Amino acid sequence: MLGVLAGAVALGQAAAPADWQRRLEWQGKAATMEAIPSGGYLLHLPNGERRINAQKLAAKTASPLFDGLFAMAQDDLRLDSVAAIKDDAFDHGQSIPCACFETGEKWHYVWTRDLSYAVDLALWRLDPARAKASLRFKLSEVREPSAPAGEYVMQDTGSGGSWPISTDRIVWFLAARHLLDDKVFADQVYGALTATLAQDRQYIFDTQLGLYRGETSFLDWREQSYPGWTAKDVTFIGQSFALSTNVLHYQALQLAAQMAEQRDAGKAADYAAQAQALKAAINARFWRADRGQYMSYIGGADHPVPYEAYDLLGLSLAITSGVADAVHARQALANYPVWEAGSPVIWPERADVPIYHNRAIWPFVSAYALRAARVVDDPERIAHELRSLMRGAALAGSNMENFELTTQAVHVEDGALSGPVVDSPRQLWSVAGYLDMVIEGVFGLQADGRIEPKLPTSLVPMLFGDKDRIRLKLGERDITLVRPAKLDGNLLVAGQERRDGAHTVVTLKAVQVAALPLRTNAPLYAPATPDAPNVSAEGKSWKVAVKGEAVLYLNGAQHGTIRGSTLMPKLATQQCFSVTRMGDNGIESLHSPSVCVGDTMRVAGDWPREWKAPRTGRFQAALDYANDHGPINTGITAAVQVLTVRCDGSDAKAVPLVLPHSAGQQRSTSGSFATQAGAHCRFALEPGFNMTYLGHFGHYTGGKGGIDGPLNTATIGDLLVTPLL
Repeated sequence: MLGVLAGAVALGQAAAPADWQRRLEWQGKAATMEAIPSGGYLLHLPNGERRINAQKLAAKTASPLFDGLFAMAQDDLRLDSVAAIKDDAFDHGQSIPCACFETGEKWHYVWTRDLSYAVDLALWRLDPARAKASLRFKLSEVREPSAPAGEYVMQDTGSGGSWPISTDRIVWFLAARHLLDDKVFADQVYGALTATLAQDRQYIFDTQLGLYRGETSFLDWREQSYPGWTAKDVTFIGQSFALSTNVLHYQALQLAAQMAEQRDAGKAADYAAQAQALKAAINARFWRADRGQYMSYIGGADHPVPYEAYDLLGLSLAITSGVADAVHARQALANYPVWEAGSPVIWPERADVPIYHNRAIWPFVSAYALRAARVVDDPERIAHELRSLMRGAALAGSNMENFELTTQAVHVEDGALSGPVVDSPRQLWSVAGYLDMVIEGVFGLQADGRIEPKLPTSLVPMLFGDKDRIRLKLGERDITLVRPAKLDGNLLVAGQERRDGAHTVVTLKAVQVAALPLRTNAPLYAPATPDAPNVSAEGKSWKVAVKGEAVLYLNGAQHGTIRGSTLMPKLATQQCFSVTRMGDNGIESLHSPSVCVGDTMRVAGDWPREWKAPRTGRFQAALDYANDHGPINTGITAAVQVLTVRCDGSDAKAVPLVLPHSAGQQRSTSGSFATQAGAHCRFALEPGFNMTYLGHFGHYTGGKGGIDGPLNTATIGDLLVTPLL
């Protein structure tokens, strides 16, 4: 199905104006909220009711639905606030005492990214003590004597055996930045920040591109958003670059510069310089001028190719962090499509995989998109995300993890593609996203205490009705927004502000801002990913053969469209071929696996190994290996090795290589070094660092590398050296 669903009824369009503040109808489903005279609310749903008790924090608008859903989010948060947590993969499923937030009704543990996004969205305001306790649970000292001492943020179990394939643990600092008024916690944050940044700089920073390698943040079911072939081989992900993860590193570097100002001025300057260089690299590498959009990821390392893949979280973070300038921010958000139910977390969708990240709305991502829309003063997008958040919570009777994109249902039957395949009520980051939508999205309360409302006038009938003001009581803060006499604009912003102790009264004023029309006509699906090209030698050429017609890429650059086969000159240096399909709708498929050819030299024997350079230039180094310590999709035993290259006439260079979980023998991630013709090079291999070295994983009982001790090994074969330039 393409574009907006015909006949669907949006929030606030189903009933008469006098009724729409309390009742919502959507695709045959209805929810009605009524205030109970004794206090609290009663939500009526087709399959039952939910009674919501009066809450300490209260929104007072013309809409019982809006006010009651805010109370429901608080009630969901109450249920997510626990004294102990547990997960089958830790301590054999036994309870672990922790005054923490659990992740949801079905998930009773604390995961780094879920927690961090939830705390950043709202929970730092509402329960700072529990937020700090939860964040501290995700820090760990090392248990491996050979590893550098320090306290690090943990990457949870993840793709190919976790970090450094999955590399978004740095999101922890997005949350921690709000809680630095506690000096003891601030000092702990700074220690973990400097240690974690140094480790990431050593192992996942690519000096050639100026970017950090690794998986997209939160989009960690590879075949949902990456090409399907990565389900069996995640090496590509380990040497690709993700927009979201790089923006998170940019924000962490900014925080480090800020925190170092009072601790080490030299470090502060270094961090600030690294942040600015990273911002420039993100804009240089991820921006697609032909699409007016930031790509979700590019890859791999030596020959990065552009991907027709976009994700709403990465885009929203680029906008809210300031990585995207005003022009790029407005253009990219306007070009990111919407469906009537809400905004997809990835686009374009995959026609051949089930609903989860694919074909889905995730409320916490919608909350970040709402923040981004506020940054660019986009009333249409603000209203769209707000309605989507309200509708999903109301019709589900809880703040669910995700919804199907075109129906906003918690389950759609579609044969093998049915889903969402995993979902849970009161999912922590969805709860936080809803709370943030009310606190910041409607009432405009900023992290620094300023009140900066940006309310689309289209929401005035629902929120204000025939009243002249709405109010939010938020602990020590009490905010009243007063409606202007005239609605002669499309956005309400702060006008006059009056303070009386903790109570702030803001009289709104209407302004007319440049409209950014919602993109409602985008095609839903991308073409299927084609098979890898067949590359064979034919005299002094490579014959590149494909099925049907395809777009050919050579070493990261588009070479043109081919049908059947074509001949390419054979060079002494590495040549990597991949292909895509171009759909009738102008959308390009994801890339096939790359086929790389060249004069690869195999260096075998005991370590250290020796080799003589046949020419001057840069060379790629990788390892044949097998890692059977866990499944492709999870675990903590991605092996990390450091290849030290010492060539005559050159300084030694350390090249980190990642050997993730594999299905048999394959090639590791690669690194590069430069040398002169005839130089003798000596290669040494030593263990690097992986997540099993952290003391926290001494409690891990879900696989290898946990309770039985650190494990950072793989079966290693030949060293592979290939000329690049």
